[in-house]
Amino acid sequence: MQVIIGTKIGMTQIIGEDGVVTPVTILEAGPTTVTQIKTVETDGYNAVQLGFGQGKNLSKSVAGHVKKAGQAEFTPSVIREFRTANIPELKLGDTLTVANFVLGEKVTVTGTSKGKGFAGTVKRHNFSENRHTHGFKGNIRRVGSIGSMYPQKVIKGKRMPGRMGHDQVTVKNLVVAFIDTEKNLIGVKGAVPGPKKSVVTIEGKA
Repeated sequence: MQVIIGTKIGMTQIIGEDGVVTPVTILEAGPTTVTQIKTVETDGYNAVQLGFGQGKNLSKSVAGHVKKAGQAEFTPSVIREFRTANIPELKLGDTLTVANFVLGEKVTVTGTSKGKGFAGTVKRHNFSENRHTHGFKGNIRRVGSIGSMYPQKVIKGKRMPGRMGHDQVTVKNLVVAFIDTEKNLIGVKGAVPGPKKSVVTIEGKA
């Protein structure tokens, strides 16, 4: 099963043997531990639950749940669930590392984009500003008319000011360009959503 949880370290570049410089994002991925295996018979669908990191002050319910993995002092800070079409050949307590990936393969990376706080329509939706000339006295960045004669309400989905960023973003077909199994590092060509130290998930094609 080609799936793993990690954190974003940052971007750098690597130089290949042919002298080509490749921009890559370095991720510290794994090791992740199987904390639960769900099947159609018991849960209605097939899925694998993985734990990653070292947390603290776990609730009794979570601590009791991950204790079933059979690893001493296993306190994951992140738990994620991944659905699968078929039941994988895994059991509780198994560990997944970056060794399951190979150079050159395409992966899907999911993370949470950077939060930018409350933003207006000019920044959030690239709206145009009002005119600056001929003695215009008003807020040149205001939204403008948001209603209509019928149905006399703001239409659902209207682009308005509000929270910008901090959304789940998935980037597909990123190429694995670097793997370090000793340090649990994996580098993918291109950019990955989210700030440094944010949690990301990496899924392969297999």
